[in-house]
Amino acid sequence: MKLQPVGSISLPVTVGAYPQQVTKEVNFLVIDCSFSYNAIIGRPTLNSWKAVTSTYHLSVKFPTEHGVGQVHGDQLAARECYLAMLAMDKQVQATNIEEKRVVAEPAEELEDVSLDETNPERCTRIGADLEGKIKEDLVQFLRKNTDVFAWTHEDMPGIDPSIITHCLNVCPSSNLVRQKKRVFAPERDDAIRDEVQKLVTAKFIREVYYPDWLANVVMVKKANGKWRMCVDFTDLNKACPKDSYSLPCIDQLVDSTAGHRLLSFMDGFSGYNQIKMNEADQEKTSFVTSQG
Repeated sequence: MKLQPVGSISLPVTVGAYPQQVTKEVNFLVIDCSFSYNAIIGRPTLNSWKAVTSTYHLSVKFPTEHGVGQVHGDQLAARECYLAMLAMDKQVQATNIEEKRVVAEPAEELEDVSLDETNPERCTRIGADLEGKIKEDLVQFLRKNTDVFAWTHEDMPGIDPSIITHCLNVCPSSNLVRQKKRVFAPERDDAIRDEVQKLVTAKFIREVYYPDWLANVVMVKKANGKWRMCVDFTDLNKACPKDSYSLPCIDQLVDSTAGHRLLSFMDGFSGYNQIKMNEADQEKTSFVTSQG
C-alpha cells in the first residue's frame, strides 16, 4: 500500500522521566490513514538521542546530563497494537488482490531519443512530459557526452593500475584449490565461449598457464532467456579473511540521505548505464536510461 503524505509538522518530543529526560525537535510526516500507532519515531531521531533499543524488553535507554534515561513499553498496549496490525494486514492484502486485477499504467511515459546518427542502436529514453526547453537541453547534453556511456565491453577499458589496483587478500596458510573440470551442455558451452571471447577482446581477462587457483564458471539463465556467466569462488572466498567492517548497510545509506532534497547516482551493469535523479519531497521527476 502506497501513501502520499499530506504535509509535515515539527514538534518537540520529550522522552524519559525528570531529570533523566531529553527533548528534541522532530519532523513528522502526516498521512491520512487508520493506523495502530499515533506516531512513529524513525532511526534518525533515535540516533540523535544516542538511544539503545531492545524490542525484547520493550525498553529504550539514552544518555542525559543527569544519567541514563529509560522508557519502558506496555506489554498490554503492545499486544493490542500487534493485533490491530494483523487485522490491518488482512485488509491491505484483500485490497492488493483487487488492485492486481486492474492493469497498472506506467508512472511516466518515455520517449526514445537517438544519441548517435551514425549508429541508431545507441539510443536512450527520456520523459515525454518534459518541457520543450528542458527536453532540448537534456538531449543536447546527452549527445555531447555520448562517450560516457558504455555500449559494449570495449567501451570500458578499466582504470590504469597506477591509480588503483585490486588484490586478493589470500591467507598464506590456505591450501591451493583446483576445482575439477565441469561438463556443460552444448548450449551453455556456446554461451561460455562467446562471453569469454568478449572479455578477452576487451582485455578484461587474459590466458594464464599453470594457475595456482582454478574455479569453474556457473551459467545462470536470465529472465530474457540469455545466459549469465558467473564464477564459483566458494573455495577462494574461504581462503580470504573476512572484513569485519564491510560496506554500509542499506538502512544506513537511506538514513544518510535524510534531509536532502535530491539524490543522484549511477548504476551500471550488464551493458547499460542508468542515471537517476530522485526527489526527496516526492515530486514528479524524470530518469534517463541508456541501453546498449
